[in-house]
Amino acid sequence: MLLRRFLLLLCAASLLASCGGSQPQLPGFDTSAWRSDPYGCKSVRSNQAKALLAGKEQLYGLRTATIDKMLGRPDEEELAEQTEKIYYYYLEPGLQCEPAHQRSGANKISIRFGSLGTVTEILTDKPLSR
Repeated sequence: MLLRRFLLLLCAASLLASCGGSQPQLPGFDTSAWRSDPYGCKSVRSNQAKALLAGKEQLYGLRTATIDKMLGRPDEEELAEQTEKIYYYYLEPGLQCEPAHQRSGANKISIRFGSLGTVTEILTDKPLSR
């Protein structure tokens, strides 16, 4: 009986550990370059965004902590209905580069998280230039 409980606990722990979601490897995407360009003010993110969007299928289902580790804290965050949230990352310079970091119409990527805290949608405001 004790052995069966131990094995059940061990299986549950291994399942929970595997659900954390490791950071995906996206060809051509440089995490450190992305993170070095907060608010997109240096125009580094616009080049990185192409690789990020090309591999966006790998991002679906990842948790907020994994996205935070990969992309850094968002430039803006919005809470939506039913505990959903949206992260915004600017891709180009705009009003957000001013000292007050006010909201801007500059192109940005939005990453929507569902009520379970996993990525459900990734969009850009405007198409990326080729």
